[in-house]
Amino acid sequence: MTKRHFPASELPINEDGSAFHLHLKPEHLADKVILVGDPARVNTVAAHFDSIENEVSSREFHTITGTYKGKRITAQSHGIGCDNIDIVATELDALANIDFNTREEKDEHRELTMVRIGTCGGLQPFTPVGTFIASVKSIGFDGLLNYYAGRDEVCDLDLEAAFTKHMDWNPKKGAPYVAVADPELIERVAGSEMVRGITVACGGFYGPQGRKIRIPVQDPDQNKKIESFQYGDLHICNFEMESSALAGLASLLGHKAMTCCMVIANRYAGEMNTNYKNSIDTLITLVLDRI
Repeated sequence: MTKRHFPASELPINEDGSAFHLHLKPEHLADKVILVGDPARVNTVAAHFDSIENEVSSREFHTITGTYKGKRITAQSHGIGCDNIDIVATELDALANIDFNTREEKDEHRELTMVRIGTCGGLQPFTPVGTFIASVKSIGFDGLLNYYAGRDEVCDLDLEAAFTKHMDWNPKKGAPYVAVADPELIERVAGSEMVRGITVACGGFYGPQGRKIRIPVQDPDQNKKIESFQYGDLHICNFEMESSALAGLASLLGHKAMTCCMVIANRYAGEMNTNYKNSIDTLITLVLDRI
């Protein structure tokens, strides 16, 4: 069978042999990857490492690879939004499964385990500020996965239909999709410390999350409808901006992925904690021990 070749226009590779956006070389990528939004939070993760072998920064993409209790781990920042996850997930997979010298897919698939640690807005009375939430399923408002073949095979189509009906969804927004996190990874990482639920991954921080600043939102009742939605024993617990793309792309690419977040704002109660950076270290340590 002829191997697929990836030309430079499709898979840009820098002159030094690194991935175009991440500036990471294949030998610097560990099988276990912790993803964070803030480039500075990579240092917070790496502060727990016993040793560091590589560090590189490019734009919002900051990477440190090292060891933690005998485990080789890459800490990688992705910035804000599902569009950035498209770049990060695709280039991490390319580093693992494409030979950068021949530009051909490798004979054996290398599986990555990716856990995103983030912050979020809680949407339920049982998700006050400080709660850890594991995203079992993620509803993508961004539309990213709709651009990829096979999205139906990795999405919960029944939940999509139920949610769209419940919301009386405006088709001008684009079709929401429901990506599913890896079940084994959820069980291993979430343990008893995290609330398991549905997450909405929004395409923005203000209007898409129902915040009214100076522009009215299309659906003033959006958040009330979201808060009241239930699917089986799962409620929509939180808003964030990346979980759906990560879970969906990982499934399509043959990797394990999940998102866990700490609630720093509770939209239901109108509370916000902007001084969360010290307390999120507890969540980081928990994930490092279990990834």
